[in-house]
Amino acid sequence: MISSLFSRPTTLPAADEALPGRAAPMEVAAAHFVSGHPLKGPYPEGAEIIYFGLGCFWGAERLFWTLPGVYVTAAGYQGGATPNPDYDEVCTGRTGHAETVMVVYEPDKISLDTLLKTFWEEHDPTQGMRQGNDVGTQYRSAIYTTTEAQFETVQASRERFDRQLKAAGKGPTTTEIAPAGPFYFAETYHQQYLAKNPNGYCGLKGTGVSCPLPA
Repeated sequence: MISSLFSRPTTLPAADEALPGRAAPMEVAAAHFVSGHPLKGPYPEGAEIIYFGLGCFWGAERLFWTLPGVYVTAAGYQGGATPNPDYDEVCTGRTGHAETVMVVYEPDKISLDTLLKTFWEEHDPTQGMRQGNDVGTQYRSAIYTTTEAQFETVQASRERFDRQLKAAGKGPTTTEIAPAGPFYFAETYHQQYLAKNPNGYCGLKGTGVSCPLPA
């Protein structure tokens, strides 16, 4: 990812310091490049949505669209103050957004705990405002939930993983966990990027520590 070559701000801007953004939402392809499912719905009855930030969203999105029970994924920006930001604005660090992946999943086909196991194990959530060589607030580890039940499941999963990290001699997670605010779709060229560019950049690297599923 081009932005990974440079250090970005590692502190979030105050809301009144954020870039102004724009009223119009980003135009984005209607369908998922891999599955053909609609990015913006309608989604199957009973489907739930959760949002994950694991650093660069190119590799992060691929992790989830490959899982059975995940209906559709999309790359976007979340957790900041600027409405409808574009990629260049997010890269300045002045929007406050993290690069995130929207995951629409069917709970009767895949559990949230299984999704969380993938989340915890496939990146390093102990690094604060970075992910490997990708430095800046946009690369922070984050989970944004859409129901109270999700929030409770995420917190319990985090506690299990933190115990495993401690046993392995590693530091605790720095993952931001919060109810989801607005999700802004990223530009179409970011959507399912590694399906379109199989040799494209992916900086994901886990800690080598496993996250146990609940007993």
